[in-house]
Amino acid sequence: MSAVREMSVERVEVLEPHDMADLCDATNAAIVDGGGFGWLEAQSRSSLERHFGGILLIPDREFFIARLDGEVVGSAQLIRPPRHNEAQAFTAQLAHAFIAPYARGFGLARMLVRRVEQRAAALGLRVINLDVRATQESAIALFEGLGYTRWGTHPAYARAHGQTISGYYYYRILEVPGGRSTAAALGHIA
Repeated sequence: MSAVREMSVERVEVLEPHDMADLCDATNAAIVDGGGFGWLEAQSRSSLERHFGGILLIPDREFFIARLDGEVVGSAQLIRPPRHNEAQAFTAQLAHAFIAPYARGFGLARMLVRRVEQRAAALGLRVINLDVRATQESAIALFEGLGYTRWGTHPAYARAHGQTISGYYYYRILEVPGGRSTAAALGHIA
């Protein structure tokens, strides 16, 4: 009989020292596993602390962490367009979403993405965009399984270990709670 695992996703504005330590460990595990963030090699703790500390200071970003049995094992960012970008004010970017390899298989990635989507819809955002390396097969399966539509391929998206890697671009239409339907608000979207 397997034990029930405690899972949660929360939006945070401050990371406690023990959560920052967990996040840095999870990030390096994901990087070593080919996870991304643009890094190809594990980073120093101080570099990751500066990175995540800086993210928490950016006004147009919201930061989410995923926990497994109380330990931070992943994160994601919801990035809104700058305030002066009125033409894209209804959109957001889902970025740097990951779960550490040792915490996969419990449904946390799905929970993390859905929580970001819920927050975006609550803010009145109607479209989430994201991009991913073509080599990140589990992330691609996750996003496509959650209803994201692939709209494009970039043949020279990234370089890793001497190889050029394609990237895929996705979007997902959101419905805003209590508001007009997205179709009514934006017109027909393919």
